[in-house]
Amino acid sequence: MVLDQCPVNHSDHATALTNLAYARLQGCIRNHLQDIDTTTSLFRDALALRPQRHPDHPLSLCNLTAALIWRHNKKSTAVDIREAVPLYHELLPLCPEGTYLRSIVAGNGVDYVIRGCNDLPIDASDEGIHLRRVVLELCPLGHQLRHDALHWLAQAMEARFQQCGSIDDIDETIQLRREAVSLCPEGHAYCDTSLNNLAVSLMFRFCYQGKPNDLDEAISLHEEVLRLRPVGHESRVFSLRSLGSALITRFYKRDDVDDITRAVSLYREALTLCPPEHPGRDTLLHDLAFALVNRYDKLDVSEDLDEAIDWYRESLRVMRHDYPGRHVSFLNLSSALCSRFMRIRENEDFEEAITLCQESLATLSSLHPDRYFSYRRLQEAYLSRYEILHDPADLSLAMEHFRLASRHPTQGFPNRIMEAVNWVRQAEVYQHESALDSAYQMYFGLFDSHVMTGSSIISRREAATAFRGARSLPVDAASCAIRSGNLRQAVELAEQGRGQQWSLASRLRTSVEDLESANPKLARNYLKLSKLISNAAQSSATITDRAVADMVATEYRGLTRQWEAAVAEIRDLRAFSRFLLPPLYEDLQAAARQGPVIILIASQYSCSAIIVPTSGDPRHIPLPSVSLAELTNLKDRFARAIRHASGMGPKLPRNDLIVLLRIVWYEIMLPIINVLEHVLKLKRRSRIWLCPTAAFTSIPLHAAHPFKTNADGSKEPCLEDLYICSYTPTLSALVRSRQLMKKRVTPSFVTIGQGQPVAGEGKALLAVDSELELVHKLVPVTVNRTTISGDAATRAGALEALQDNTWVHLACHGKQDRTQPYNSHFVMRDEHLTLLDITERDIPRAEFAFLSACHTAVGDEETPDEVIHLAAGLQFSGFKSVVGTLWEVDDSVAKYVVEAFYKNMFKDLEDGGVIDCTKAAWALNRAMHAMKTKVPLEQRMVFIHIGV
Repeated sequence: MVLDQCPVNHSDHATALTNLAYARLQGCIRNHLQDIDTTTSLFRDALALRPQRHPDHPLSLCNLTAALIWRHNKKSTAVDIREAVPLYHELLPLCPEGTYLRSIVAGNGVDYVIRGCNDLPIDASDEGIHLRRVVLELCPLGHQLRHDALHWLAQAMEARFQQCGSIDDIDETIQLRREAVSLCPEGHAYCDTSLNNLAVSLMFRFCYQGKPNDLDEAISLHEEVLRLRPVGHESRVFSLRSLGSALITRFYKRDDVDDITRAVSLYREALTLCPPEHPGRDTLLHDLAFALVNRYDKLDVSEDLDEAIDWYRESLRVMRHDYPGRHVSFLNLSSALCSRFMRIRENEDFEEAITLCQESLATLSSLHPDRYFSYRRLQEAYLSRYEILHDPADLSLAMEHFRLASRHPTQGFPNRIMEAVNWVRQAEVYQHESALDSAYQMYFGLFDSHVMTGSSIISRREAATAFRGARSLPVDAASCAIRSGNLRQAVELAEQGRGQQWSLASRLRTSVEDLESANPKLARNYLKLSKLISNAAQSSATITDRAVADMVATEYRGLTRQWEAAVAEIRDLRAFSRFLLPPLYEDLQAAARQGPVIILIASQYSCSAIIVPTSGDPRHIPLPSVSLAELTNLKDRFARAIRHASGMGPKLPRNDLIVLLRIVWYEIMLPIINVLEHVLKLKRRSRIWLCPTAAFTSIPLHAAHPFKTNADGSKEPCLEDLYICSYTPTLSALVRSRQLMKKRVTPSFVTIGQGQPVAGEGKALLAVDSELELVHKLVPVTVNRTTISGDAATRAGALEALQDNTWVHLACHGKQDRTQPYNSHFVMRDEHLTLLDITERDIPRAEFAFLSACHTAVGDEETPDEVIHLAAGLQFSGFKSVVGTLWEVDDSVAKYVVEAFYKNMFKDLEDGGVIDCTKAAWALNRAMHAMKTKVPLEQRMVFIHIGV
């Protein structure tokens, strides 16, 4: 034989192997009894002798794939298809268009392999997904099988997401599904299926991330699919169930009874299409029961609950015992029985409920996502019995299952966060010890991780507002610590839960001077990743295309994981073990270095104040005559009084405001002042900082006044007579500003004014130009001064001026956006200068800003503890000291305040002296005193100081 004459080291050995194998393969094709396994091995041996650069390497690849295809065709062995796919992937680029080999390779062989791979079972392993990716690469745009390749890769990615919970997997799944939909216009055989698959994937992501847009899009897609599947369509039942399930999910989020009522109707229609022998009747009965229970929870109609229990039992009766989702029916029947136990107090219902939950858990692996629901049902059951029998053991078991559910790693953040919120609420109601040390901490940790996944500032805020009942948790946590007697922890919790948007963004701008000295390599890597994340967040804020936004979000999370790994490596250094962790009391006390900080806690459980002194332990001041409801009412009364005063003549008394400021004085500030004066011995005219929370943020605390004349004719002093008041959004913001003060540069002063906004942006501000001229004259001549006004006062011009100068005076219209605070803005000549624009700038050299505009220091109703407003944005971007406004400013009187302020600001400045932004609070205080007879009360109160 030729092969015998060409041993292994012979130059023609590979050719001999190939010829022998080809002859045997031809025999196989002609159905001669040849050993195809030996033939395939011969081709594989020949390929091994012809490495990648060998001229016959493509031919050997081609021969081996042909043998693998033939063997698969005869034996249907999956391993042959798996081996052939990467070989074709390697072979195609080696066969130029127009060559003979290309005509052989690009024909039926590739399509056969693709179809064979598509017929393989779903494999969610890394190897299985890699194989599907290779198949997709074999199907370029325009290929007849590209849709199928997209579909099967998406199926594998989605399966891995369900197993491991990686958000990147479901994001990529949705991208693949969107492309598949684009290849199937209406009328295409797979149009309805592709739309349905995209809807299902969007629902998976919604359940994991909680983005409202995903839910709404999924429902719209399910509606469209149902339209494409009219009565008589074989898949109509499936679409009725899918739409019903999505509507129930939206009902959970928006509490619209129309959603749950329609879901019940959809399931009833589906049931009419499923006779007793129908294979899907068991799960449909379960779905109908589930919808009825939800409607019972909303409308409290007992017939809904009883009918639901009957349907659950029927569902389990007809369901196969090996059905993978049987545990879900156990759980939901358990929940329904608990509800009936609470209604009619029959212990049999409770005992059955517990047994069902335990049976469910026994069938699930330790990381199965549905263990979360088992823990939830057990928590509900034990809590239900505790409410009836008051056995402490039941309460402890309920709290333990709250803990297990909220920490279950394969469940999405939204569900785990809501479970932590519910844990907090129940622990507070029953005064359980787990509230302070476990439940609140669990919530803050989960919430922080969830918000960090947002790829833009706006998406992070959307994440922050998505959880009903969670808005008050920062102050509730502080109140819990106060009630437990741990004031240091109260300060830490109040700080950890407030201003999380700023805190998260600040992490990416944290100074690393000490780290650069200790480990330059780690410092450089951290700074590089921080900049990449910050840039990615800024660029994603303006993306409107959903598919592009998904891809950007995936890239952002990849960067975030690298950043988190870098932070973990830094924390491994002993001196940096608390790098970027929530600050301890000792760290936060640095905020009080130049005067005490007063944190005002407005919680549903208690209202009080904590004074953080310059040294020593914090002081607690109860405010027993103030409740959260009364504060909310006081806030609303202030808003009405301010509006009323703005329409009054300047000489008329502001009686409504006077009444309200007396309330603030006697019920809120006087107890605090007594501690400052008599316990801490704080000297008069010292500086203090107010750090209000929740409802306190909308009350002008700095203007508290007794409006009282003593018997000797003297006036009782008000708060601003006693102390120089400033505000701070958080203690960390004040600490950060002080740290940045170490790097002072030669000051430069810019005045920016826009009194002639474009049509529709408010009335002309006639006093702006004269105000700018006045400020320009008052600024010392030794300081570099610039003025931007009129046509030059554009968005771009203002941003450049903010970036290039250390001191800024801004006079224009200010607009607060209560629904999307990052859209709050200053009105420029062409475009809005938004809060988002400002926060995207890092201006560490900046020192002082005077915002002579309306509504620059008031946040939004949805997230008051996030302190998202224009003044806070400037402070975050680098300005250490800011004067802002709480409501509308009258530009005709603002110039009097401005004049008095700057005269005091630059008073006694010696030749060659440096202007000092830390004097701003004192200068504003002096200006207010000087304006008592010139400016109406509400226009004196409107200006506040924030920062150092």
